[in-house]
Amino acid sequence: MYYGYAILALLLVAGDQLTKLVIRAHIPLGSSIPFIPHILDLTYVQNTGAAFSLLNSHTWLLTLTSAVVVLVMCWLIVKGFFKNALGRWAAALVLAGGVGNLIDRAVFGFVTDMFQTVFMEFAVFNVADCCITVGVPLLFLYVLLYMGKDEKKEASPDDAAQLPPDGT
Repeated sequence: MYYGYAILALLLVAGDQLTKLVIRAHIPLGSSIPFIPHILDLTYVQNTGAAFSLLNSHTWLLTLTSAVVVLVMCWLIVKGFFKNALGRWAAALVLAGGVGNLIDRAVFGFVTDMFQTVFMEFAVFNVADCCITVGVPLLFLYVLLYMGKDEKKEASPDDAAQLPPDGT
């Protein structure tokens, strides 16, 4: 049941790490090459902070935070917290993004970022960041739309069994 989501998360982590490996091997630090003309360049950046370089040079804190997020997501998945596909998709994306950036922080002391928008000023980002950026809003949607409602649906058949007899 959950194997597809686990495979998705593993594939996303592998894609993230492969992309970062290629960037580190073929683009000098700080250099850019066009990727999608007028839209996206590949720029090798070493980010010791979070998004937009927040908490720059606090890699230990971000590593710890990433590890906690990954462990919490794993625990929630194993405990069956996510009752429908939206929750499981969101969890897989957040988990993949967390693991992808955690690997970089733990191994290199920085996160490899590479995607730089050309048409507007924006932070340089990576595949793991994309997973988190899509996964977190989906988690919020899951909480808003389904949290508690799935439990009520599961409880409905039991509730009917608990009704008092009609007296016959």
